[in-house]
Amino acid sequence: MTDALLLSRRLERHRAWQRRAQQPDEDDRAPDPRRATALAVRIADAVDGEVVATDQGTYVRRDGAAVAVPIDRDALAGLPDQPAAGTPLLFLDTETTGLGTATGTYAFLIGLARWEDDRLIPIQLLLPDQSEERAFLAAVADLVPADGWLVTYNGRGFDWPLLVTRFRMGHGPPPVHAGHLDLLPIVRRLFRHRMTDARLATVETELLSVHRGGDVGGWEIPGRYLSFLRDGSPHHLVDVVRHNAIDVTSLARLLGHIAARLGDRDRWTDAEAGDLAGLSRLFRRHHRDDDALACLEAALVASGRPSRRPATSHASEAWWSPRARPDYGGRPGPPRSAWPPGAAFDAGWSEARLLVERARLLRRVDRIDDALAAWEAVAAVGGPMGAAALIEVAKLREHARHDYRGALEAALRGRATLDRCRSTGRPAAHLERDIGHRIGRLRRRLAAVRGAA
Repeated sequence: MTDALLLSRRLERHRAWQRRAQQPDEDDRAPDPRRATALAVRIADAVDGEVVATDQGTYVRRDGAAVAVPIDRDALAGLPDQPAAGTPLLFLDTETTGLGTATGTYAFLIGLARWEDDRLIPIQLLLPDQSEERAFLAAVADLVPADGWLVTYNGRGFDWPLLVTRFRMGHGPPPVHAGHLDLLPIVRRLFRHRMTDARLATVETELLSVHRGGDVGGWEIPGRYLSFLRDGSPHHLVDVVRHNAIDVTSLARLLGHIAARLGDRDRWTDAEAGDLAGLSRLFRRHHRDDDALACLEAALVASGRPSRRPATSHASEAWWSPRARPDYGGRPGPPRSAWPPGAAFDAGWSEARLLVERARLLRRVDRIDDALAAWEAVAAVGGPMGAAALIEVAKLREHARHDYRGALEAALRGRATLDRCRSTGRPAAHLERDIGHRIGRLRRRLAAVRGAA
């Protein structure tokens, strides 16, 4: 190829680029309000909604039938991190064009539902075209009560940050509200021990006994909206609207379930032991130690009943999995913790684990005699766990009671327990080292006390 021909082709490509640059791109053309209105009419006809035209643009609103969802607000208010009984509640769930919260992701369907007098009053807002987002978000802002709480599922991590981003992209400040109750962390804390995962659909099946039929998968939803924008056919969105309505209703039913099963203390005797143990930890985080102890007492009663266990684990390895790092409650200890990382805790919230939680809590509230009795109950289990409990007995007697002789006696019992473990093929070298150092120090301290006398 000659230099002249090469230069000629380069010039032709440059002229073609200039011609394209002078023509407006599809995304840069002025919005066509007639197209948006036509799309809104198609959606409204398909989902039994109405087209709302404002001076800011057009959107679709669908008012669903009221649903009876009883929620004991007084019982709910007695639990940690819950809104006061008289606070307005607005349940919220979004359907979006992606899973990120960056500027390129849009919310095209927002399900909202007010809770009033044991009834859920649902409203769904749909975005017919991205050019109508200003009117769409203004409608959302009008429905958020300034003195109310939002109730979402992963809303703190996804739904609300996404909406805040969209508002700040030139549509004004996000609406003010008094609080935000995200149910996902609560589910993980209270119910995750007996569920295969923490998805809302799993919550419906495992806790609410709700089984969706013919539901659209969450991964399909962004593609369905984009297909609607391409061909204008509203049938892509009908199942998405139904999916969103079920999600919002499930949020209210889940909150009612938590209030009825765990907010009502008279029903603790029928609750799962693991649910009560998780609630105990919530109370502890809020320094409500008496309530936390009451939860553990009820959990110990419930631990004798069969508990549902998850059929599978997920990629992050739940704490009951033998492959997961053992979780004994409280803050993570040093790498050489006295507690054995064996199979004793792999069975979930067993009676022994509940006893450990109770003993730790009793020590926290300075009920030393009760804590000693609780650790002795754990020691009766035997094995490495029993030896670790006897180390805790020795610590309490030495540091809280200054009973060095009693501490030495507990440590010697722990060493005898470890000797039996080693003889039966269950050695615990780190416990043996710990208890050996403790016995030596206690003997020296006793000798010093006798010498001083």
